[in-house]
Amino acid sequence: MTFEDYVAARGPALVRLARLLTGDRHRAEDLVQEVLGRAYVRWRSISRKDRPDVYVRRMLVNADASWWRRRSSRETPVASEVMAVVVDRSAASRADADPGAAAAERDAVWRLVAALPERQRAVLALRYYEDLDDATIAEILGCSPATVRTHAMRALAALRTRHPVNR
Repeated sequence: MTFEDYVAARGPALVRLARLLTGDRHRAEDLVQEVLGRAYVRWRSISRKDRPDVYVRRMLVNADASWWRRRSSRETPVASEVMAVVVDRSAASRADADPGAAAAERDAVWRLVAALPERQRAVLALRYYEDLDDATIAEILGCSPATVRTHAMRALAALRTRHPVNR
C-alpha cells in the first residue's frame, strides 16, 4: 500500500482519533499532519510492518503526549469545539428524551472524559471509539494488556463517581 492510499483510506479516522485525544479540532488536524509528515519519511519501513495502522496510531498517541510535555503549548480547548465521546445511550434512545437535555448530557460527560489523565482518555478513545482489543491498545500505548484494563477500569470508575447514570 502506498502512503497516498493509506492516507486516503485512514486519514479521516486518524483525525477523529486525534480529536478524541486532544479535544480540539484544529490541534487534532495539526497533530495528524505532523504525524503523517513523520510517517511519510519512514513509510517504506512502516509499510513493511505487519500492521502499519497500529504503528501510525501509536505515533499519534505519542505525539499527543509529547505536545503536552512542551512548555510552550499550554492551550486549553474551547468547550464549543469539543465533541462528545461517551454518550448515555439509554437517555438518547428514549422516545421522550429532550434533544437539548441529551446534548447537555453529552457535553457534561465529555468534560469529565477530557478531565481524565491522558492515558485513561487514550484507552477509552481506542477501546470504545476505535473498537480495538486490549492487546492492540497495549501495543499502541507501549504497555501490557493488564495496564490497559487497569486504565479503562479506573477511567470508568472515575466517570461513574463524578457522573452517576440516571436509571
